[in-house]
Amino acid sequence: MEIPSPENDYNEYDNFAFHPHNVMLILGLFGITALFLAFSASFIYTRVQSDLPPIKMPPLFLFNTLILLGSSATMVWAKRSYKADSTQRYQLALWATIGLSLLFLVMQFFAWGQLLQQNIFLTTDNSAAYLYLISGLHFAHVIAGLPFLAVFLYAARKRMREPVSV
Repeated sequence: MEIPSPENDYNEYDNFAFHPHNVMLILGLFGITALFLAFSASFIYTRVQSDLPPIKMPPLFLFNTLILLGSSATMVWAKRSYKADSTQRYQLALWATIGLSLLFLVMQFFAWGQLLQQNIFLTTDNSAAYLYLISGLHFAHVIAGLPFLAVFLYAARKRMREPVSV
């Protein structure tokens, strides 16, 4: 058994205003946001300059947008539940977010299938390429977030048994 001592309790990050993990998170979020904004601005610029006809997007893309908004709402719910020390609501919100994320991924495949049925391919024109690119980035973003949600849910189920443990 290790004897507690001041050396063991030392945390080199205590002197920072922001923990380095928070800085990395903020920079990552900024980078992802900048990427989406750049692609969206490029799409608008290309559409205006090339005078491309609009693509008739399948309604599933609107449905997927609503799913993503719902997923954002469940993430806010999870954060509030965590801060309110409500373990059950926190876990439920994480499960809801994971469920909505998986639903989004499945529905995204169906939406791409509808694009293919309309003969809208990646090489059809620039508008189609941007549509596939932006929707593909959303797909990748959601996939990248699922392991983090799983880790949070695992930690909540294993470590957060009592309200005081949060």
